[in-house]
Amino acid sequence: MLTVETRQAVHPDFARAMDTATLRRHFLADGMFADGEIRLIYTHYDRFVMGAAVPAGGALVLDRVAEAGTPSFLDRREMGIVNIGDAGTVSAAGESWLLDRGDVLYLGMGAGPVTFAGNGRFYIASCPAHRTCPNRLVTLADSKEVKLGAAETSNKRTINQFIHPLVMESCQLILGYTSLEEGSVWNTIPSHIHDRRMEAYLYFGMEEKSRVLHLMGEPQETRHLFVGNEEGAISPPWSIHSGAGIGAYTFIWAMAGDNIDYTDMDFIQPGDLR
Repeated sequence: MLTVETRQAVHPDFARAMDTATLRRHFLADGMFADGEIRLIYTHYDRFVMGAAVPAGGALVLDRVAEAGTPSFLDRREMGIVNIGDAGTVSAAGESWLLDRGDVLYLGMGAGPVTFAGNGRFYIASCPAHRTCPNRLVTLADSKEVKLGAAETSNKRTINQFIHPLVMESCQLILGYTSLEEGSVWNTIPSHIHDRRMEAYLYFGMEEKSRVLHLMGEPQETRHLFVGNEEGAISPPWSIHSGAGIGAYTFIWAMAGDNIDYTDMDFIQPGDLR
C-alpha cells in the first residue's frame, strides 16, 4: 500500500501567524511508519520527498508515484534509505543489499522500482536529480565521523556523514545522522539557516514518552514543534533548525538545494534568537 501526502511551500509571513495546529499540519512529519505500508510526504521545498517503508516481514515495492509525474519514482530522482529497525533488504536495478540498523543505501537516478523486504524500518529521503550517480551501500564504519559540542554546553554529539562529498558521490542529496551523547540534549547549536537548501529531520531512538522540542521559524520569529519518536520536521530554507530532547535521541538530517556543501551555513548565535 502506498500513501502520498503533499505539503505546499509556506511563506515566512504566513508562518508568523500560524497557531499550533496549523504549524504542525504544515511542518510536522508524522505517521510515516506503518506496518505493511509505504507512506511518503511530497514537499514543495526543492521537491523533497520524505517517508518510510515498513515491510513487516513481507515485501513492498515503490515504483510509480503519481505526484512525481514519471513512470517510475526514480526516473528523475535519487534516494537515500536509512534502516532504523532490524535487518532488512532493499533491491533495485538488479542488485540487493542487506541493511543492518544504521546502514544507509544510496540509489541513483534511473535505479527503477525499489523493493523493501524483511524486518527493517526504512526511512526514505529523495530529491530530483539531473545525472546518475552509482548506487552504494554505506555502513556506519564507512561514514565520516565528526565530533562536536561539549558536555558543559549540553550539546556533545557525534555526526555521521553518509551521503556526503567526503564519503561518496551524489547529485544534490546530502544525508547523515547525529547522535547525542549521554547527558547532552541540544542539537545543532548554534543554530543556523541556509537559504540555498531546504532540510528535513527525522527523530528516532527515543522512548515512547519522550519528546524533542524542535525549534524552527525565522531567527527573529522563532516557533516550535514537540516531536515524538519516528516523527520528523520539515525545515524551509528560511527557517532555523535546532532542538532539545528528553533522554537519548538520534536524528537523521537530509538536505537538497543549490549545492552539496555541508558547511555552507549562516550561523545564528543564541543571543540573537527571538
